[in-house]
Amino acid sequence: MFASLALVADQGTTAARRHVLALFRIVTGLLFACHGSASLFGVLGGTHGTGGTVPAGAWPGWYAAVIQLVGGSLVLLGVGTRTAALICSGSMAYAYFGVHQARGLWPLENGGEPAALFCWSFLLLVVSGPGALSLGALAGRRVSARSSSRTEP
Repeated sequence: MFASLALVADQGTTAARRHVLALFRIVTGLLFACHGSASLFGVLGGTHGTGGTVPAGAWPGWYAAVIQLVGGSLVLLGVGTRTAALICSGSMAYAYFGVHQARGLWPLENGGEPAALFCWSFLLLVVSGPGALSLGALAGRRVSARSSSRTEP
C-alpha cells in the first residue's frame, strides 16, 4: 500500500516539476526577450536605461540583442527550446568573458551577474528541456495523434 502511495506521490511530483520548469522557462525567456526589445527598439527604458537603441549591425551589441529577442521568444513559447537555449547560453558566456570579465574578477564587481545567471539558466534548459506547456510539445502531440490515427484500421 505504501509503495503505491509513493508511486502516486512521485508521479505528482514529476508533473509538478515539469510545470515549475515550464514557469522557469517562460519567465527566463520573457526577461531575455525584454532585454532584446529594449536594445533594438528603445522600449522598457532602452539600452542601459537611456531610452536609446543599439545601432543596427554594431558588433556585438546588435547581434546580441537579436539573439535575446528571437531566442528569448522561442524559449518563452517552448519552440526549439534546447537549440534556442544553447545559442542564448553561448551568447551570455561570450558577454561575460568577452565584455564583463575584463572589468573585474567577480560578477558583482564587473556587472556580469545578469550574463552569468542567464548563461546558466539557459544551460539548465538545454539539459532539462522545456517542461510542460510548450508549443513544441503541443505540435509534436498533434503530429503524433494524426500519424497514429492514420495507421489504425
